[in-house]
Amino acid sequence: MREFVPEALAAGLDFSGLQRVNPKFHFRRRSGRRREGDVIWRLPTCEGADIYLYLLMEFQSKREWWMAVRAQVYQGLLWQQVIDEKKLEAGARLPPVLLLVLYNGVPRWNAPTETGELIALSPDSALWPWQPRARYYLLDIGAFPRDELARRSSLAALLFRLEQRRSSEEFKELVGEVIGWFRQHESFQRLRGLFAELVREALAELGVKVPLSEDLLEMKSNLSTWAKTWKQEWRDEGKAEGRVEGLARGKAEGKAEGKAEGKAEGLAEALLCLLVERFGAVAPPWRKRIRGANLATLDRWFKRAIAARDLSSVFEPRR
Repeated sequence: MREFVPEALAAGLDFSGLQRVNPKFHFRRRSGRRREGDVIWRLPTCEGADIYLYLLMEFQSKREWWMAVRAQVYQGLLWQQVIDEKKLEAGARLPPVLLLVLYNGVPRWNAPTETGELIALSPDSALWPWQPRARYYLLDIGAFPRDELARRSSLAALLFRLEQRRSSEEFKELVGEVIGWFRQHESFQRLRGLFAELVREALAELGVKVPLSEDLLEMKSNLSTWAKTWKQEWRDEGKAEGRVEGLARGKAEGKAEGKAEGKAEGLAEALLCLLVERFGAVAPPWRKRIRGANLATLDRWFKRAIAARDLSSVFEPRR
């Protein structure tokens, strides 16, 4: 809240009075699905001693088109819980609520952030004022520019940077920054174990299994060795896993002009495998473009694909 939402939203809140709320309400009651997986905080506001903001935090790893509808359901259920627990009577007023969605998926979030965008009705209609209204605040972690995050020194910024994809060398530097932050903030040692787990998960996505006994310092000291392992594994023949051998072998094998076409074909298939592994299905127009490209262009695309933020930036890098 303090770091990434508009300053005006956080300015009137007293974070020293932060309290965790136990969500007892149900969503989709027939299935019995409970809401304990989400986080709700109760924050005192500067509006008055008895006025609190209820902050709902929803964590998403995949895009959800109907998130605004879910926001309306969550807010309504939370208010009902407050009414029941506090036994609010007629004339009482409900606490303000804010739903904060944190999204760490690779494709950028494209869902509407308010229900009005989902309703099949013109705003000029006489029915419009009577339509349900709900909205949420989105934090799309992958959409934050890396240079902007690097300028921030907070633990929240380090968390966002860990969630973003990056090269092995960048990752090694980032782990060093995380270690440096905890050295300067010794009172946060309980969170150090959490960040060790986050680094361990990030390494697992890169194909490196780290023993649970290793802490951040041990992980950092081993990163150089692991980086070599990544490069070697990613150069292991252009099989279905999307490794990089199609590029390395294509460069190493004959320089004769007659072999250039075969090298390009191998690199094109390796690039397709890599893109599928990183970004999911590759549309036919992209596949056609890749298979029709020359060796030099494929080489350039391949290098971009290793650390690109999304599929389109592989072919047309952002300036």
